[in-house]
Amino acid sequence: QVQLVESGGGLVQPGGSLRLSCVASGTISRLTSMGWYRQAPGKQREFVARITTGGDIVYGGSVKGRFTISRDNDKSTVFLQMSSLNPEDTAAYICHATSWAVAYWGQGTQVTVSS
Repeated sequence: QVQLVESGGGLVQPGGSLRLSCVASGTISRLTSMGWYRQAPGKQREFVARITTGGDIVYGGSVKGRFTISRDNDKSTVFLQMSSLNPEDTAAYICHATSWAVAYWGQGTQVTVSS
C-alpha cells in the first residue's frame, strides 16, 4: 500500500506562483510514476503532469510551459511548481502514483486563483 499526502495549496492572485508537494509513504520502492491531476467543480478530472522513476516527464496541454514537476532524490516526494496561474487553474490538485497496474490517489489540495 502507498499513502499520498499533498500540501501547498492556497489562494493566489492571477499571474502568481505556487508550489505543491506530495509525500508518498508505504511501499514506495515499487512505484513506477508519480504525478498530479486536478479537478474543478463540475468538471472531469484532468491530467496535469507525471514523472516516472526513470525521469521521463509528461505535461498536460493546458499547463505545459507554466508548470514544472520534479521530485526529490529518494523519489518519495514530488513537487509541482506552478507559475503564471490564472483563474482556470482553480481546482483541487490531486497526487497520483502508480505501481505497475495499481493506482493510488491522495486526498487533494485546493488551489484557488482569484484577485
